Amino acid sequence: MKKNIYVTQPSLPDLEDFIVYLRQIWESKMLTNNGPFHQQFEKELADFLGVKHISVFTNTTLALMISLRALEIKGEVITTPYTFVATSHALHWNNIKPVFCDIKYADGNIDESKIEALITPETSAIMPVLTYGHPCDFKKISEIAKAHGLKVIYDAAHAFNVKEDGASVLNFGDLAILSFHATKIFNTFEGGAIICHDQKTKERIDYLKNFGFKDEVTVVGPGINAKMNEFQAALGLLQLKKVNSYIEKNKAIHDIYENALKNIKGIGLFAKKQSIDYNYSYYPILVKDDFPLTRDQLYDKLKKNGIYARRYFYPLVTEFKPYNSMVKAKSDLEIAYKVADQILCLPIYPGLASDEVDRIINLIYEEK
Repeated sequence: MKKNIYVTQPSLPDLEDFIVYLRQIWESKMLTNNGPFHQQFEKELADFLGVKHISVFTNTTLALMISLRALEIKGEVITTPYTFVATSHALHWNNIKPVFCDIKYADGNIDESKIEALITPETSAIMPVLTYGHPCDFKKISEIAKAHGLKVIYDAAHAFNVKEDGASVLNFGDLAILSFHATKIFNTFEGGAIICHDQKTKERIDYLKNFGFKDEVTVVGPGINAKMNEFQAALGLLQLKKVNSYIEKNKAIHDIYENALKNIKGIGLFAKKQSIDYNYSYYPILVKDDFPLTRDQLYDKLKKNGIYARRYFYPLVTEFKPYNSMVKAKSDLEIAYKVADQILCLPIYPGLASDEVDRIINLIYEEK
């Protein structure tokens, strides 16, 4: 029996190495509340990513929610429907209305040329998503934001260690949000982070993730409990030693897919740029109308053969309550709907063997 292959599998360090950290936690009895591993992890992570300030969280949804509160965002925020629903949920929980902008077929990112038409007197920010780790047109988005007095928060959940011209893409915008969920190339079981540019903003973020406490007797705002614990931070420290090898292994799988699938009629691939260092966390394909199977038929065929690809992101956020009444016409999001109907993310993770990759490719080739 051939084993099932899932779209991803978490990468973990050696258990014996983690036990060394666990013993230190047991000895210190410091489980959370800005413990020594938490402090060390923030410092080493900022150095590794090439960012000035970083605040780590127990999960990314809370990081998104607090990023909006930290910048005092209100009213409306222009974002994309082609994302995980947590992007919009974070807005909703802050009583902010998401305004959905269409995306580009080339990379799945927000279409910068359509942002300005959506700006109203209620607009306070733009929240693009770095889909599959693909960088946006940061310069264009910055120009729009400055012209209209808007903040920019990047949902960079997919963009761990992605670089453009050798510099981290996480340094763009007012804030950038990372995910360390188990499905990501870098994981701390669950987890996330906010990247910012100055100490004052970091302090505000740190207060808000710890109930708003500035000190033992002072609460500076309506905070929440979103702190990363010592177990997650300890794992993060170990993962920093391994993540470059994880990315290299994913790149090797990516290259096998790319070479095999790039010339198949009806299979589309997102554009890549030479100036970008990707993290190869995902391998999305577009199953077009001229492929012999529809996207869902190919999805079902793979599934029947033990290959669990994922239609990621499908359905669009705008198909879910409470967002399905926020779009006047599907034609306003024409490309987003098109991509959502064609997208299929193939399995990719460091432990995926080359013969398993070949098995996936051969199932696609049968329909060539």
